[in-house]
Amino acid sequence: MTDTQNFTRGPILRKLLQFAMPILFALLLQALYTAADLLIVGQFSSTSQVSAVSTGGQVMQTLTSLVSSMAMGITILIAQVLGQGKKDKVPHVIMNGLLLFAGLALILTVMVVVFAPGLAHMMRAPQSALDATVAYLRISGLGAIFIVGYNLVGSVFRGLGDSITPLITVGIAATINVFLDLILVAHFKMGASGAAIATVTAQAISLVAFYFLSQRRDGKIFELKQPDFTVIKAIMKLGSPIALQDFLINISFVVILAIANTMGVTASAGIGVGEKATAFIMLLPIAFMQAMAAFVAQNVGAKQHNRARKSLFYGMGASLVFATVMAYISFFHGDALARIFTQNRGVVDATALYMKSYAFDVLMTAIFFCFVGYFNGYGKTQFVMIQGLIGALLFRIPLAFFLTSLPGANLFYLGMATPASSVVQIILCVSYYWMLRRKICI
Repeated sequence: MTDTQNFTRGPILRKLLQFAMPILFALLLQALYTAADLLIVGQFSSTSQVSAVSTGGQVMQTLTSLVSSMAMGITILIAQVLGQGKKDKVPHVIMNGLLLFAGLALILTVMVVVFAPGLAHMMRAPQSALDATVAYLRISGLGAIFIVGYNLVGSVFRGLGDSITPLITVGIAATINVFLDLILVAHFKMGASGAAIATVTAQAISLVAFYFLSQRRDGKIFELKQPDFTVIKAIMKLGSPIALQDFLINISFVVILAIANTMGVTASAGIGVGEKATAFIMLLPIAFMQAMAAFVAQNVGAKQHNRARKSLFYGMGASLVFATVMAYISFFHGDALARIFTQNRGVVDATALYMKSYAFDVLMTAIFFCFVGYFNGYGKTQFVMIQGLIGALLFRIPLAFFLTSLPGANLFYLGMATPASSVVQIILCVSYYWMLRRKICI
């Protein structure tokens, strides 16, 4: 393990930022090239094809998000093993992780291909876009092994302390995806099917790029070993609660979107545009959360608990600096963010109201997500799941219903349910932090 990959010594803030920034740029590229599919299909295909990409893409994004969250288990386990100085065991962990996720990819393939019509109906795909949505889902399902592998290998490298290689491969995938979109969608007029083929092909090629880039490393990281169900169980124990927490959060926001739909078409469009803007802003705390998990896990493996604790506060400080800027933009210039997506005055005004409430959550998540990464690094993913359950289902959803029942309720009222629940989650995290600190005597 070279010094640039070793988080157990050296300046904490510099190493944390050097690790977190490539993660942020990789997430940004991922979001942009996903948006490129919709943009190119929108320019060169019919409305029904756009609907198919939007609906099918949402289904696949939800499923792959669950897999990516589960893959945090392998990130944490690899980092802990490295911190323990057991570098020779890393290939064994990686290969068992690959075996586990190959099985999950097979299940995902069968599920999506077989149940594509049912998934399209469940998502209320318009009749004119139904066949195209089913085709998009089936092509994506057939390429699930590449989609899962693409997300998994990125988690492996982050566990190794390498965030540059995933950034390079995301850049490769993004470039190839846009190139193939232009050929298949713009030239051959393949619509949603062409977009699906482009995405799967780009991620398959990126997997090859991952392999060749891995050969630069000191020692083999991909090495065939006999299955070890103890390792597989450990990965699932770490990753499953994270995946469930992310799923619960997604469910809570689906409910909030449903509440907005009852407030009229302008409010519905406003929160839809607001969610598109916040999706990009949220990449920052997500990047710090992922970086924190690997950074802390290495130090936990090395039993450097004091260093792990310091990294939490360095991470919070750095995240808050960025978050303050984004909170200012969200509160005072939410209308400018809305105009990136729409010029409708009513929708712009509704979005601006929602963004004012979201500005508070930007600051909350800068703290909250660092705590989540810290606890993930310690392997305390069950607590992460529990606080997610409490925050999302027991506070955010009931509070959203209550606030929108008040006289004169608008999207600002609805949006405030999210930062209010984040405050509750921060209180839970602070309490658990002190319990954990006393337990490990730091």
